[in-house]
Amino acid sequence: MLPYNLYLFFVFVAIDVPSLKCGDVVHLSASESADKLEAVPSLSTAAVSSPVPPVDTVFSFSLLSSFPEDLEVSDYCSDLLHIFGQRYVAYVNCLVPAARPVKVCQSCYSTYGSVVEIYKNISSDQMGPGNVTCRDSLLRSDRLMLVYQLYSNLESLWEDSNCAQCVTGHLESLTNDTLYFMSTLNQTLTCFEKYQQGNHTELCKNCKSAYGTLNVLYSQMEQNSTLCIDIEDAMNMTRRLWSKNFNCSFPREENVPVIAVSSFMLFLPIIFYLSSFLHSEQKKRKLIHPRRAKSNTSLMNIQDKLS
Repeated sequence: MLPYNLYLFFVFVAIDVPSLKCGDVVHLSASESADKLEAVPSLSTAAVSSPVPPVDTVFSFSLLSSFPEDLEVSDYCSDLLHIFGQRYVAYVNCLVPAARPVKVCQSCYSTYGSVVEIYKNISSDQMGPGNVTCRDSLLRSDRLMLVYQLYSNLESLWEDSNCAQCVTGHLESLTNDTLYFMSTLNQTLTCFEKYQQGNHTELCKNCKSAYGTLNVLYSQMEQNSTLCIDIEDAMNMTRRLWSKNFNCSFPREENVPVIAVSSFMLFLPIIFYLSSFLHSEQKKRKLIHPRRAKSNTSLMNIQDKLS
C-alpha cells in the first residue's frame, strides 16, 4: 500500500501546486488523497483551468517610457512641442465659432500668426540651447510626421480661405481695403435694420445708395484680387437679404454690357432684313433699260446701202 499512497501523494501535489506555499509541509492520508483525485476530472483539465498570475500593467507600461538618452527628445524640443500644442488648440478654438458667419480671417489671424511663429522655430536649422535642432526629432523622426501634418492642414485652410488677401504680410492687422469694406458693410446693414420693420419699399428706396456703394466696392476688390472668404460670405449674405428677404432690385453695373449685347443680338435680324430690303429697292430705281437692237436683216440692208 505504501507505493500506492506515495503515487497519490505526488499526483495531488502536481495538481494543487498553485495552492501550495513555499515551506509548507502537507501530510495526507490515503483516503484524503483518493478523495482529491476523484474531485479532479483529469490532470490535463486541471492544468488548463489553473489561474494565471496577473501581469503588473503599471510596471509593463513604465518600461516603455524610457529610452537611451541619445534617442530621447531634448528638453528644449519638448518645450517647443508643448507650446505648439497650446497655440494649435487656441487657433482651432478660434476657428470653430468663426465658421458661420465666416470670420476666420478677421477673427483668427493673430492666433494663426502665433502658430506660424512656433512652427518656424521647430523647423529651423538654427541650433537651440545645447546645440540642438528640433527639425529632425519633431518633424522627420517617424512615418506619421504628426506635427508636420497638423501644421499642413492649418496652412491649407488658410490658403483656401484666401486670408492673405485681407491680412498684412506679417499677420499683424487687416488691410486697409478690408477695413474700408467692413465699414461700408456696417453702414448698409445699419440701414437695413433701420427700415426692415416697416414697409420694404421704403427700405429699398432709402438703402439703395448704401447698397450700391457696397456693390461697387466689392466689384473693385474682385478685380484687384483682394477678396478673402470673409468678404465673399458677407457680400453673399447681404445680397440675399436685399433680393430675397426684402424683395429689392438693383441694376448692377456688370449687367449693363450683357443687356446691351443681348438687345443688339435681338434686333440684329430685323436690321439685316430691313437693310437688305432697302438696298434692293435702291438697285431697282437705278436700273437702266437699254433700247432693243434691230434685227440682223435690218443691219445687213443698211450695210448694203452704204456700200
